[in-house]
Amino acid sequence: MIRPASQVEHVADPLRKAGRLGNCPDPQNFINHDPKLDLEQLDRLHDTSVLSASQFDLPLMRELMKLAAYMQQRKFDVGRALEDKILAAAFFEPSTRTRLSFESAMLHVGGKTLSVADAKTTGVAKGESMRDIGQMFNSYADVVVVRHTEQKSLQELCEYLRIPLINGGNGSDEHPTQALADWYALCKWRPELAFGQLPEKFRLNIGIIGTPGNMRTVKSFLTLALNFHENINHITIFSEMADPLGDEIREMTNNSPIGIDFSRNLQQSLEYLDVIYMNAIAFLGDGYRFFGEAFSLSQKSQLKPDTVILHPLARGEELSTDLDETQHNLYFNQADGAVWLRQALLLAIFGRVRHVVPREFIA
Repeated sequence: MIRPASQVEHVADPLRKAGRLGNCPDPQNFINHDPKLDLEQLDRLHDTSVLSASQFDLPLMRELMKLAAYMQQRKFDVGRALEDKILAAAFFEPSTRTRLSFESAMLHVGGKTLSVADAKTTGVAKGESMRDIGQMFNSYADVVVVRHTEQKSLQELCEYLRIPLINGGNGSDEHPTQALADWYALCKWRPELAFGQLPEKFRLNIGIIGTPGNMRTVKSFLTLALNFHENINHITIFSEMADPLGDEIREMTNNSPIGIDFSRNLQQSLEYLDVIYMNAIAFLGDGYRFFGEAFSLSQKSQLKPDTVILHPLARGEELSTDLDETQHNLYFNQADGAVWLRQALLLAIFGRVRHVVPREFIA
């Protein structure tokens, strides 16, 4: 039973003492479905840049999540795996979770970090090109994570870049590692999503609040959702915009085996949604726009008892804090799991998985 927040405040809850709120699925449950790691899948990421969610199919995602789950369970020591590597976190657009998550991930695996937290402190403020900045990164680091307000920034950076590049969010285009963290949370919550095929009556109905055409987290989440088509019944996109997809996403989803439709009435659809992915902030080239007025959730919303909510954060009024201490809240676990998922990604990019994973965990 989901208790009102007013009642929870007066209950001695051990999860609250541990700093854990909401739905906290056990990573071990995910591992139990297929304990052995297929390192050949993870080898596909060796020395590879991660620019788009479309680079990841289900077999690769599954192994990356299993590696993250093993590390989250602290099954083996990775504390010195990347001690000879440096990560540059170059954020030309504000960020809290993504930048700190990558820096934390790198430190957890023994690496070092350099950080750009404000574009005004870089040569960009003087008119320096992204091509030239890419050339400098070759000397300063072994991998670079970049966030930028412009979609074309990554292509310009790659022109001279020789080290792996991870897209930390480029304008309104993509945010692939956020989507991997999103699906890691969902697969811990329902491990069957990644293993086998669910009976039709148990397949998920997913609601996406946002516009894939100009919200990078929503676009990348939807892109990865197509990998789970055998276990997703339907996706409904809730948006005030007349064309929430745009040409690129429409072409990608045209032949999707998942039924996709559109609605402007969230409250009337809550009774059948199993998962709600929400974002209300879009970057439209000249600044941030908020689109959440018509779509908000709170304990007053008529959610199914077992519905879970994902949100990439930061949130506004669209997601009430009175949901934080309910089982609907998967968004804190989503943010927490991102650190482990990004550790796994870094180990795979540097080809160090075989160095740290004991033989008994390998297929």
